[in-house]
Amino acid sequence: MNTIISKDGTKIAYEKQGNGLAVILVSSAAADHKDAEQLAKELSKYFTVYNYDRRGRGQSTDASEYAVEREVEDIEALIVEAGGNSLLFGNSSGAVLALEAASKLGNKIANLFLYEPPFIIDNSRPRVPAEYVQHLNELIGEGRRSDAVEYFMSKALGIPSEYLGHMQADPSWKIMENLAHTLAYDGMIMGETQSGKPLPTNRWDVNVPTTIMIGENSEPYFHEAAKSLAELLPLAIYETLSGQDHSAVMMAPNVLANAVVKFNYQNPNEISI
Repeated sequence: MNTIISKDGTKIAYEKQGNGLAVILVSSAAADHKDAEQLAKELSKYFTVYNYDRRGRGQSTDASEYAVEREVEDIEALIVEAGGNSLLFGNSSGAVLALEAASKLGNKIANLFLYEPPFIIDNSRPRVPAEYVQHLNELIGEGRRSDAVEYFMSKALGIPSEYLGHMQADPSWKIMENLAHTLAYDGMIMGETQSGKPLPTNRWDVNVPTTIMIGENSEPYFHEAAKSLAELLPLAIYETLSGQDHSAVMMAPNVLANAVVKFNYQNPNEISI
């Protein structure tokens, strides 16, 4: 993998492939660049793709203290490497990080693509506990990585407890354990946006074309959150992807890639997708 050095000295590792406009892929919680490898491959048919390990994950290093601003600086360093302007694609909590970056970096972002930002703005599902980040950090401090993953799965993703035992037997659980110390990072990125309250009206200043994509089969709260965000951003549209759910980055990368291509061009019919 290639590497760049972020503003605070953290090493950010990334894979680069393809030609054309740059697009940076921002991964979700409990994921590194490997989760988006197939999406990167599909997008590389049309773009130069930067698929990176967020700090603390994979081959990227970490800092002694975390702040959301440092992750925005990581994205900015990648944009500079890409020539000073880029598309951003973010998945789940990574979509909210991409939104933060677009708000801070202004015209360095050409287009913004968000897949299922996991805001909880009503009572359609349980809210994430107010002490969520604190408890995650306590579990990690005690070396209880598996418990931290289980807490994330149950409280942030809302997965029923009867399914967790089966999930723990899958090899992917160990991968998530290795990334468990970063779960609190995504909790900090989400802030109070999973508390059942309306989205804040003054948090994001985004004036670039933004496409908020939701899977047709995803839970209703994803749809309501996307609609609410689209109403807040002046250049945003809300699109439903037929037959998809929250796993589309890994399970339907071609569908997501085609959607990005379609909505990135004013005349999508001229592009063969």
